[in-house]
Amino acid sequence: MRRSTWGAAGALAAGLATASLAFAPTASAAVSPGTATATYDCGSWGGGTATLTMTHSGTTGQVSITAPVTTPVAVGADTIGSTLILDNTTGPDRVFTGKKNPAIPAGGTAKLGPLTAANVVAGDSLNSYFAGVALKLVIFGITVNCDAVTSQSPGPFVIS
Repeated sequence: MRRSTWGAAGALAAGLATASLAFAPTASAAVSPGTATATYDCGSWGGGTATLTMTHSGTTGQVSITAPVTTPVAVGADTIGSTLILDNTTGPDRVFTGKKNPAIPAGGTAKLGPLTAANVVAGDSLNSYFAGVALKLVIFGITVNCDAVTSQSPGPFVIS
């Protein structure tokens, strides 16, 4: 009696296909709009329009910010500790944190992120936070507090 290797090969191929689906990354959820602007007041450190860009995957949200803060001295890469709070109109506020930034020359604008937050889920609607300090930066041990002055434009980040 002759054995068929096609049956074993087919089973192996099906098993590999199933395993690759199990380890495939989860699809990113949609964020609309992907980019928004808002005005922040950072006291003597500056103020004006900040640009926020958000992405989302699984239950993790990431925000990158071009902040209206200028640094009087050069700042090295990944040396600014940042915390951004976004108001969630559908549940608890979301707090994004991180210590990610490119090197910034003296007099340069702070670029932060991506800052990450856990538990960002479909249905969240994230906008400027007005109940206290919205954006906090720690540069060389000096804390810079920024208050949101306007809501995001064209609107809140909606996770779907």
